[in-house]
Amino acid sequence: MTSSSPEIFTATSAYSLAGVAAMAFVAITGAKVLLPKNARWQDSFTFIWLAFDALIHFSFEGSFLYLSTFGRTVNSSVGPFAELWKEYTRADARWGVSDPTVVSLEILTVLGAAPMCCYIIRQIVKDDPARHYWIIVLSTAELYGGWMTFCPEWLTGSPSLDTSNPLYLWVYLVFMNVIWVVIPVWLMWDSYGHIAGSLRRAQAVAKAKKN
Repeated sequence: MTSSSPEIFTATSAYSLAGVAAMAFVAITGAKVLLPKNARWQDSFTFIWLAFDALIHFSFEGSFLYLSTFGRTVNSSVGPFAELWKEYTRADARWGVSDPTVVSLEILTVLGAAPMCCYIIRQIVKDDPARHYWIIVLSTAELYGGWMTFCPEWLTGSPSLDTSNPLYLWVYLVFMNVIWVVIPVWLMWDSYGHIAGSLRRAQAVAKAKKN
């Protein structure tokens, strides 16, 4: 009697990754339509990232929040989004059982970070330099959310994580989470440069007036 090994890449895997790619396409198209052609590449990249970020938070993570509150769990739910999240639970089982730490962080993400992304996008379109303050606030929140999602799991020996195949490890766990570390760090660095530069110029002007 032979036993078949579980599929690594399923139809749900393909649909999920296609959905991510579609959101990236929408974000890129939005930047081309709403930003001037002479926009700084940093502003175009930031727009694309924030639009993609907002779409992911509102749609994918918003659906997770709905499926994981008021007595619901992903594992006991049905429907397209439930299947999408069941696919992710193959890599991280906590997302299937309404883990309180994960759900708490997702409440902040969906209700706080996603609207903030939209607000910053509006500021980018208006070329409002105040966006740099909010970019740092958002990026700090994203980094904190990522840390609190995985640090408690690491400290307990990662019992919920399955790294047994490349799709789970390198796509679901590494790539789909590391981009929310690398890009926020870059955004903070870029915005810090703008804020610090403006303050130093203002300080130099004030000193020149005193002299």
